[in-house]
Parts: sequence; structure tokens; C-alpha cells
Amino acid sequence: MTSHPNIVLTGFMGVGKSTIGARVAQQLDRPFIDMDVEIEARAGLSIANIFSENGEDAFREYERALCLELANREGLVIAAGGGTLIPIENREAMARNGILICLTCTQDEIIRRVGTSPTRPLVNQENIQASLASLWGARSEAYAALPWHIDTTHRKQEDIVDDVLRLIHADCLPVRHAGGSYPIHIGAGLLPHLGDAVRASDLPVGTTILVVSNDIVYPLYGKTTIDSLKTAGYDVATCLIPDGEYNKTLDTVRLVYDALAEHNIDRHGAVVGLGGGVTGDIAGFAAASYLRGINFIQVPTTLLAMVDASVGGKTGVDLPSGKNLVGAFKQPNLVLIDPQVLATLGIEDIRSGMAEALKHGVIADPALFEALIHEPADHAFWSSQRASALITRALRVKIAVVEEDPFEKGRRAVLNLGHTLGHALEVLSDYTLRHGHAIAIGLVAATRIAVKMTLSQPSLVTTIEGALQQLGLEIDCPPHTVEEIEHAMMHDKKRANRQHRWVLPQSLGHVTSDHIVPPSIVSEVLLSMGARRNR
Repeated sequence: MTSHPNIVLTGFMGVGKSTIGARVAQQLDRPFIDMDVEIEARAGLSIANIFSENGEDAFREYERALCLELANREGLVIAAGGGTLIPIENREAMARNGILICLTCTQDEIIRRVGTSPTRPLVNQENIQASLASLWGARSEAYAALPWHIDTTHRKQEDIVDDVLRLIHADCLPVRHAGGSYPIHIGAGLLPHLGDAVRASDLPVGTTILVVSNDIVYPLYGKTTIDSLKTAGYDVATCLIPDGEYNKTLDTVRLVYDALAEHNIDRHGAVVGLGGGVTGDIAGFAAASYLRGINFIQVPTTLLAMVDASVGGKTGVDLPSGKNLVGAFKQPNLVLIDPQVLATLGIEDIRSGMAEALKHGVIADPALFEALIHEPADHAFWSSQRASALITRALRVKIAVVEEDPFEKGRRAVLNLGHTLGHALEVLSDYTLRHGHAIAIGLVAATRIAVKMTLSQPSLVTTIEGALQQLGLEIDCPPHTVEEIEHAMMHDKKRANRQHRWVLPQSLGHVTSDHIVPPSIVSEVLLSMGARRNR
């Protein structure tokens, strides 16, 4: 698809394709083509006359030829007739360089809108209701196959236009892995379209989906999630689990197993993780292990989960002795990211996510690093469409790494920058220290170690510490003893042969991994950051 794909609106007669299409084109300053009007101009006949004089087959041939022609253009807004995209070859042609959106409406409202219009050649005027119902039934499967749907029933035109604009401004990043690929959909206002995205991922309609969430997120976004899935044709069950890293345990996973069994979800079923990283990790691990693996969908609701935990296929739970010691790789069917849900996230949680995104900038994108320190840690920005660009940019860093090394055998280790110390501090705090805040402190330690080992210049410490402080993040180590910290690090899953493996930054955009750091340097750096001397 080009950088300026066409916007193709279709749907049953009377749903508002031409009216909405014209308004969208006006807002975007794009050319608008109403295919029915274009066909009439080329044929020199009204559509009704084309049908009466030449037959429906002749009209469909006009449609087919015009689809092929428009598919080779870009930057258009197109209103396609109600039957235009019913043939799969027409849909495929338009989809090659177009965003396909199906406008929908209730049958009763369509009957009211269509009325007794004599310009509808496929409508039997003597029995309009039966005629429309029959045509609706014949086309419903093809409409369902279209990727996005917007209901126009009893809605203001400006609200429908806004929905179209949200969809076309969304990003879609593919993530490739050994078993195939999955999409990450990113855009403000996408959560109500979750059902469309799931259906487009080829999960059969009628499948039972278990939505796993917690008692903080579910009251806010559970109804929207469930309504979207049900509208798309899925059966939906729910499972609420306790929130917080200290609940990321095998006992909590058992709650998900029990719900899956209670609702008779088979290997064709799916689990949706609706929440932050803890919820996603638990839901993903349950999906990976129940019946030896069922479908999994990530819907992250924290910035931290959006830029990191929801992508890459790592799932797992903690043990009392360490973080993420039990887990599995489980690639999701799709990830849907809606920054609007961040409007209800606490500021410290937003800062936590920004720390993880900043880490991605240190790893491979200095421009992302610079952009982040100029954005506020507030709801107004991070819940807006503007934030999608930064989320997308941070994800591109992670995607590039996990595609190269999906099972953490080599390059993927760079994503653990800041984690060797960060995970230990989380454990020592009994998980009261937020993950991103812990990683920020770990990033400071890694940078100071890199300078001590002459891998980087002292100015890098100033740059990274200044950026973290500007975001409102702590850079000092909590007052644990060096011995306590080193003991906690020994239980980290990234160790090898009982030795810590450090990821160290050399400059913005360049890090190296698998460093064995002399204990004396680790102790010296920890003491310089506020750790206490051993008793």
C-alpha cells in the first residue's frame, strides 16, 4: 500500500456512503469519487436505465473495470456502491491500495431511509421490506469480510466522519515470526473496533472469547470491549483477576484456567488480555498453556504495556525468588492499542511507560529519545492521536529486535537494558516499585558501569540522567544494601553460570550485551547511586 492509500466507503444502500464520503474528502482536501455517479457519466445512462436496458451484468462489468482502475490510483476518497465489493476480486483489488470501511445501519432505519425511491433497481417497490431483507442476507457475509465497520444508525454526520478519520489515521505494524505474522493496530479511538480487528485476523465468527481483565480496567473499558466483540459475532465470557505485580503468580493463572474450563472454551477459542503488562502476561501464559495453546489477543491499557509488554510474545509469571521465572513464548493473533484509554492512567504509570520508551530510544533511536524528553507526562498528550506516533516509533525499535531474535538467543538481549538491576529492585520492593521506574534506575546504573568500563563517554551519563529527571523519574537507588541487591540479581533469569549479564549503552542508539561486569565496579556504582554498604 502506498503512503496515500485510497479511502473506500461501502455498505448497504441508504447507509450514507456518498454523503459521508464527500464530507471526508472535503476535510482531507482529497478528490472524491462516487462510483455510481462515475458509471452513469461513462455510460451516458442512469443506473436504473443501465439495469433496464443492458441488465445487471453490464452494470457489474462497469463496476469491475472501475475498481481495477481506481485501485491503481492513490489519495482518493471513494464511495463504492452497495454491491461493488461483494465479488472478492473487487475487494482484493481495492484493498491493495485502499482502506476499506463498511458503513452499517439497522434494517428498520434502512427501510425508512430508502422509502419508495424509484432509483433503486434492485428493490421491489411492491414489497420493499422483503426485498431489502433478501438482498441484505445475500450480501451480509461479504460485508462482514471487510476489515472495518462504522454504524451510522441515528448518528450525526460529523460523528461518523470523525470515526472514519480515526480509522484512517491509525497505524498498522506487522510483526513477523517463525509461525507467520500478526498486526499491531495503533490509533486513538480504536477500542470500539476491536471486534472488526479480531474478525479480520481470521478468528471464526461464533468463537467463544474469554476477556481477562482486572477490577480497575474492566469497569472502565470492559463494556466497550465486550460490545465490540459481540457486535462482530463472537460469544464472550469474562474473567477478572487481581491487579498488581505481586499477583502475577501461578495461583492467578489458575483463575484463568478455571474460567476457560467453565465456559468450555476449546482450542479454537481465544483469550483477550485487557489491561496492563501484568494482565497481559497472565492472560498470555494461560493462552499458551491451556490445551497446549489457544488464540491470544493483546489489548494493552497502560503506556508501559503498549510500548513493550504486549509485543514480542513473552508471557510469564513471577516466583517468590524472582521475576518472570516461569513463562512461555506465545505470539498473539493481534495487538490493538488505543491511546485514548490512557486518559484514566495515573501520572506515575505514564512516567513508567515513558521510561521504557526512552530505553528503546537509547537502544536504537536517538530521535525518539530526543522527542520523548520534549513531551509532557500528562493525560492530554498521551491519550491523543498525536501520541500514537511516539508509541509507533517505540514499537518499531522493539519489532526490529524481536523479528531478528524471536526467542532471545542473541540480539533480543538488548531489550533488557536496565533490567538486570531493575528487576532486582522490583523484587526487593515487594513489587511496590513500578517497573518503568525500576528500569530508569537500572538504566542509570548500566550507563555509569559503561563509563567505568570505558565503553562510553561520561557525557552519556549526564544525557541519560538528565532526560530521566526531566520526565520526573527517580535516578537514585533505593537504600538497600549492596549485598541485598546483588543477591536479588542472582535470581534474575538473565544470569548465566551464576554471573550477571549486563546490557550496556555505548552511545545513544548503540548498546552491547552479554557483559560480565567485575563485582567491584557494580558495588562502586550502586554505592554512588545511594545503596548502603554491607553490614
